[in-house]
Amino acid sequence: GHGIRSSATMGRLRTAVRTLADVDLPPDELLTHLDDLVTHLASDESGEEVAELGATCLYAVYDPVSRHLCMAAAGHPAPAVVLPGDVPEFVPMTAGPPLGVGGLPFEATELELPEGSVVALYTDGLIEDRDRDFDRATDELRRALGAPADSLEQLSDNVLKAVMPEHPTDDVALLIVRTRALGGDRVATWDVPPDPARVAGFRQSATERLAAWGLEEAAFVTELVVSELVTNAIRYGEPPIKLRLIRDRALICEVSDGSSTSPHLRRAHAYDEGGRGLLLVAQLTQRWGSRQTGSGKTIWAEQPLPEA
Repeated sequence: GHGIRSSATMGRLRTAVRTLADVDLPPDELLTHLDDLVTHLASDESGEEVAELGATCLYAVYDPVSRHLCMAAAGHPAPAVVLPGDVPEFVPMTAGPPLGVGGLPFEATELELPEGSVVALYTDGLIEDRDRDFDRATDELRRALGAPADSLEQLSDNVLKAVMPEHPTDDVALLIVRTRALGGDRVATWDVPPDPARVAGFRQSATERLAAWGLEEAAFVTELVVSELVTNAIRYGEPPIKLRLIRDRALICEVSDGSSTSPHLRRAHAYDEGGRGLLLVAQLTQRWGSRQTGSGKTIWAEQPLPEA
């Protein structure tokens, strides 16, 4: 829609998406929560028509370690993917209803993408118009995405020039991204036995890996994070337990275990012997959180990389 009411609605929905994203929900679960929110917003007490109905969303999460792209859609067109050296194809996925319809599930679609794949996400205003053939428009989009371009910016310009209607009747948004992958030299993984006596050894292993990466300045905080998260997984979680360090734009420490119980911060009293671990992790790192996995949960903490 258009106008102040629609703008306010989209602001609320965007804030909700950011909040739900921080909880690390899978795409299909995130859309389910967002759909519930829109339903509540649409049933406000004023009885007036509410602009939330008809909003669409495509939510995608890409993991540069596993190279998996997971996404789900609520009334939104499926993205196009261009694998290196291949022709553009539209992702076969089941789009749920627009947000606010309620009562129908959202399905997640997962792809494994080689490094350098191009993913094009767009709104339906790019290819849909009442005076335009839909199949012809999608063919134009496929050809434009497959044409050579020196950069993503140029590719975006080429797509808009070739596909966008001359006088669009709807807003048009286009986002084109290229995937990258983190090789084994930027990821370190250890299997952790459920033995508290082994925690010191994993602190040492993490320190040695940081030294190999030239990140000695991050050793103190990383040792503390590893110690607290691994100890908590051994004490309160379930096997199998894994420790993983990821060197990306930030330094990420992850500890996974087989329990689905989520951690929570609590303020320890003066004479408590425990309860301060997660609070220390939260205070010493830039961000932290947990996410549910198919076999349990993963708790992660992120530090900024030391300046070169």
